Amino acid sequence: MEKRVIRGDSSKEYVFNNHVDSCIGTGRMGLALQKEYQDQLKFVQDYIGFKHIRGHGLFCDDMAIYQDMSFFDKNAPVEYNFTYLDLVMDFYLSIGIRPYLELGFMPYKLASGEQTIFYWKGNTTPPKDYDGWKKLIQATLRHLISRYGREEVVGWPVEVWNEPNLPGFWYKADMEEYFKLFKVSFEAVKEVDPAFKVGGPAVCGGSDKPWITAFMKFCHEQNIAVDYVSRHHYATTFPERLGHYGYAELMDPENVDDGFPDLHSTREIIDEYEEFKGLPIHITEFNTSYIPNCPLHDTNQNAAYIAHQLSRLGDDNVAYSYWTFGDLFEEGGVPFTPFHGGFGLVANGCIPKPTFWTFVFFKYMKAEGAECIYKDDTTVMVRLPDGSVRGITWNMSLKRAGKHFTNEYHVPVKTCGDESRSEHEYTLITRIVDEETCNPLKIWHDIGEPAHLTKEQTELIKSGAYPATFTRRLATETDEAVFDIPVKENGVVYFELRPVRIVPDRGYDYDRVMQMN
Repeated sequence: MEKRVIRGDSSKEYVFNNHVDSCIGTGRMGLALQKEYQDQLKFVQDYIGFKHIRGHGLFCDDMAIYQDMSFFDKNAPVEYNFTYLDLVMDFYLSIGIRPYLELGFMPYKLASGEQTIFYWKGNTTPPKDYDGWKKLIQATLRHLISRYGREEVVGWPVEVWNEPNLPGFWYKADMEEYFKLFKVSFEAVKEVDPAFKVGGPAVCGGSDKPWITAFMKFCHEQNIAVDYVSRHHYATTFPERLGHYGYAELMDPENVDDGFPDLHSTREIIDEYEEFKGLPIHITEFNTSYIPNCPLHDTNQNAAYIAHQLSRLGDDNVAYSYWTFGDLFEEGGVPFTPFHGGFGLVANGCIPKPTFWTFVFFKYMKAEGAECIYKDDTTVMVRLPDGSVRGITWNMSLKRAGKHFTNEYHVPVKTCGDESRSEHEYTLITRIVDEETCNPLKIWHDIGEPAHLTKEQTELIKSGAYPATFTRRLATETDEAVFDIPVKENGVVYFELRPVRIVPDRGYDYDRVMQMN
């Protein structure tokens, strides 16, 4: 087994901007009315606590906002119904998450065409009446401000449409028509309140560079003071279809066309314009695969790959939103089984997948006052003001190779308590997520891959879906603590070194209890 020596160094500057909790993705907004959806999102919020949630379908017909009854009465005015919107927003705010408002898709009676996408038939054509589109946006925002207050609502980011560079999401991927939609939408929002932050173009990979280049040029020429630029980021090859599933291979994160260099190109394109230099970049969707039926999503390999992504995504981006929080998701139809390669951090039944814990561990790293003391392609460490150290290490493989390694950590420590003592004690906590310790997919497979879990089966799978936790005590007479952490292939390990001293109750002797004498 390979052994690596890692030395924390508080005197060296490391780039580690941790925005892990900035945003999370969701299926279409109408799903938020279902109990399973709400249970999964509450579960995610209890552990991670995302700030915003972004998904499709704000203006789709199942939300029933746009009401045009002229078919029955030619003199009937267009009306807006916010009953379902209020239910969704009330729920989001009740669990401490705020919407990231994606303006889309097109209400059927406002649409210029019949083209739809997904099982739930979101209309992806331009409006037949841009003035009607403008009024819809403004009526919705004004209602939200009236209900929840200006100070609250203007803090919700607004994004215009989703992936217009794909013909399925925007009729003929018509760039000129999208720019028209963007300008009308941008101005509509700013007329309601200029404090709203509005961005786009929410493009995915493949044609992201020409679209972002053209978008920035358009904003420059039209004097549009766009507030941020948004794009998406997926990291697998084109999937091979088999039955209900798509099997895709992971890409090298340093791939020029699809990896971190491609993400950085967005920063370079924006900064070519003096007025836009330094403009925030939001990745409003990211994951490994871009399809909701890729078995990779349910694996420990996915968790390790995403750990590496989270260590780097903050280099250029102030927000990044994993697609999605849960598996209640219907783009390709209702899934047949609990483990079907869904996008979610959580499988149906509120079963956390390995990647869920990657996010939890990175959230632990966001403690107040945390200072990065080490970062490479396998480890990030931070030190807190109280002298404790937190870290994450992962063993990412693009293809299974059977390679494990052990990290030998040399961590600078601060003393705790009595400075006159020559020896100082620490507790080392490790939480392990790998294919042996935390692998709900394997349990599901081993019990026969049941399509419909009983309560007993759900609880059995959940019992193996949590990290294995270990503790041990360390003592050091120097200003450095040394310890080893083995990491198996596709494993993710969180560790924490805390200064501690035993203060036993009168008469209590742990060594005697454990018969160590």
